Amino acid sequence: NPIPEDSVPSTVVAVINVRDRDSGENGEVSCRMDGNLPFRLETSSENTYKLIIASALDRENVSAYNITITATDRGRPALRSRAELVLEVSDVNDN
Repeated sequence: NPIPEDSVPSTVVAVINVRDRDSGENGEVSCRMDGNLPFRLETSSENTYKLIIASALDRENVSAYNITITATDRGRPALRSRAELVLEVSDVNDN
């Protein structure tokens, strides 16, 4: 679903669940978001992250965001997995 451009910062737009079937340190996973976007990634619980609006959105400037999230485990060597989300911004009448 598109995100309205007048959504306030701190709005949760996605919940991301990560899982690694390894045990111990090899099963511990951290996530990060690539790029400089108006979103932030916060830990919600042990294996869950929230994608949150960090600053104002303006559909006239950017109508969609490609967000790449990388999950990395603590194994040696560390294994990584990437997922890309496309978030569309819907227009709200500014006038």
